[in-house]
Amino acid sequence: MTTIQQEHLIQSVADALQYISYYHPPDYIRALAQAYEAEQSPAAKDAMAQILVNSRLCAEGHRPICQDTGMVVAYLKVGMDLRWNADMGLQQILDEGVRRAYTHPDNVLRASMVSPPIGARKNTGDNTPAVVHVELVPGDKLDVRIAAKGGGSENKARFAVLNPSDSLVEWVLKTVPTLGAGWCPPGMLGIGIGGSAEKAMLLAKEALLEDIDIHELKASGPSDPIEELRLQLFEQVNALGIGAQGLGGLTTVLDVKIKTFPTHAASLPVAIIPNCAATRHIHFTLDGSGPAELKPPKLADWPQLDYDPTAGARRVNLNALTRADIAAWRPGERLLLSGKLLTGRDAAHKRIKDLLDRGEPLPDGVDLTNRFIYYVGPVDPVRDEVVGPAGPTTATRMDKFTEQMLAQTGLIGMVGKAERGPAGIEAIRRHGAVYLMAVGGAAYLVAKAIKSSRLVAFEDLGMEAIRELEVEDMPVTVAVDSRGSSVHDTGPKEWRSRIGKIPVVTE
Repeated sequence: MTTIQQEHLIQSVADALQYISYYHPPDYIRALAQAYEAEQSPAAKDAMAQILVNSRLCAEGHRPICQDTGMVVAYLKVGMDLRWNADMGLQQILDEGVRRAYTHPDNVLRASMVSPPIGARKNTGDNTPAVVHVELVPGDKLDVRIAAKGGGSENKARFAVLNPSDSLVEWVLKTVPTLGAGWCPPGMLGIGIGGSAEKAMLLAKEALLEDIDIHELKASGPSDPIEELRLQLFEQVNALGIGAQGLGGLTTVLDVKIKTFPTHAASLPVAIIPNCAATRHIHFTLDGSGPAELKPPKLADWPQLDYDPTAGARRVNLNALTRADIAAWRPGERLLLSGKLLTGRDAAHKRIKDLLDRGEPLPDGVDLTNRFIYYVGPVDPVRDEVVGPAGPTTATRMDKFTEQMLAQTGLIGMVGKAERGPAGIEAIRRHGAVYLMAVGGAAYLVAKAIKSSRLVAFEDLGMEAIRELEVEDMPVTVAVDSRGSSVHDTGPKEWRSRIGKIPVVTE
């Protein structure tokens, strides 16, 4: 009879989470490389190149693909014939594996979990607890699937209960454009159909753990209605022209995965959950013989790109910028930033707002006059690093602070990922500011442009504290110019008209 040792599962979980933090699944790399070769949009092609270069750097350096190293989700199929040698419950065992992985001294991973979810929202410090799903199955093996899901893509999960006669395709094509670019396309769409509300969401999440095989399916042809639906949605979602990072282009999704379950005759529950460019998941089985053995991929799996980030880019000195300088920038223009900028995310913005509302001065060192702020919460550095992987967070969350920040602090620019909402764009236009976009999923590449980092304010906020970074040739794209024109509006519209395969679905 198989006996699972507690320590074997703990170590397997820890090893798996370290592994997926710096190794993309080979199927994702192959699919992204194929999309890169086919891409015709210069902005989208540049974004894909950064993701691919970043991925190889992470594989070589064993550092996180993205600074958001994810919320851990675990799916366990427990054989009913196996035995346990353990004095902890399954949740405790999984949490100990998470704790060990996220505090590993050679590759510290960012702790993002907060508790309670409302109120104090204090960081748990070690990224516990994991979200654990358990199923009892026949047999004497332990089947484990582990994923690390970033907040940017998780926040774009959507659910609806359609009427049985409604068009699922129409709902998907209406819904995907509302997700924006905060989920960092190109990635995958997981779709769950049927069951109950919670079952449909679980099906969608589980679907994201499957290998990318859409091109094989296209070659072989569909063998059932679900495969037909996958192919239809793959073509029509990509025909929306959203493109990599929402910049407009040929590839928005690399695959569409669908899982189904029988449902009530009166219902059609449907869920969509996207997976981002930092897709992270792994599957292993324990049979009682020891921890899981995880074989590293070969560097030959990554394409060798002739990528020059300086080609065609405008070099910018952040230390000498004025509003007159930024007024000349246009949406889609590529920049290389050098000089000093401050960091700040949701919690730091809230504290600045509270100080401004009370008429109190900002902390020493937080002088935003003619300066830029970078929406980032970096991973802690290891060894000789200045800072750990430091990719952007979703800028839309800062829209509600933007008017006050621009009106009262002298701030002239912001750097983040994804689009800005109407309120953010109007504030940018009104104050003649700009918003620049860094590529989500290229966090280690961005970190290599950071030459120094010092804590400035709000140390208790951890990764959300305000820091001053000095950067050299940090690659960004002008996303919203000083006139309020947004590349996340113009890019997809242009490429949707070029692709021209389907009409725009409207309400």
